[in-house]
Amino acid sequence: MIKVENLHKHFGGFHAVDGASLEIAEGSITGLIGPNGAGKTTLFNVIAGVHAPTSGRVTLKGEDITGLPPHELFHKGVLRTFQIAHEFSSMTCRENLMMVPAGQSGETLWNTWFGRKKIAEEEEALRAKADEVLEFLTISHLADHKAGQVSGGQKKLLELGRTMMVDAKIVFLDEVGAGVNRTLLNTIGDAIIRLNKERGYTFVVIEHDMDFIGRLCDPVICMAEGKVLAEGTLEEIKANEHVIEAYLGTGLKNKQKGAA
Repeated sequence: MIKVENLHKHFGGFHAVDGASLEIAEGSITGLIGPNGAGKTTLFNVIAGVHAPTSGRVTLKGEDITGLPPHELFHKGVLRTFQIAHEFSSMTCRENLMMVPAGQSGETLWNTWFGRKKIAEEEEALRAKADEVLEFLTISHLADHKAGQVSGGQKKLLELGRTMMVDAKIVFLDEVGAGVNRTLLNTIGDAIIRLNKERGYTFVVIEHDMDFIGRLCDPVICMAEGKVLAEGTLEEIKANEHVIEAYLGTGLKNKQKGAA
């Protein structure tokens, strides 16, 4: 679905992404792991149009999308979430979802004067869809709560809900587990699996929690120093000597020995 070819992103003399190439299969949940500074988030930002690449190419089902801005990629179904949730804190959770779809009738001055019936009908449909999304994510009880007042994990669920308000095709999740308790992380994982299996979403997940990655992701791609180091199942990645040396380190070996 996504093909990245020899991608580079330089910030002055720092090569955040340094010749990365990878493919994301349609319908997969792909894990992206690597140490801090490996270039994972920068890679996300380049694919999602936040940063223009220094060189290289990104295609979506064969279409060149290299350097397209986020709003154009949004309309193509390419969405991403952030490590720190970007909710509208003074709006309710339901309102946060309702405002996601683009091109709403109420956004034009003409319709606010002469198209009030159309706006009302559209808002009612959006409200119903938002409530359906909240129910799917098991947070319908938060519909009328201010988004800024819910927990960090609930904000991550809300961000996932935003992708459900539009025709998302591929979603890039950046450290969805950061600051989230285990119970809510399991809820988020359940939602991702259901969206993948029931609605055909393709996901790419940056995450440091290996249990979470192991539960959701196949394949797993490991990055280090801006390059793709290895790809395979999580067990294959764990057994890769280059990965152990560059990322997982002796701590994993000791943990495995202790478990044995």
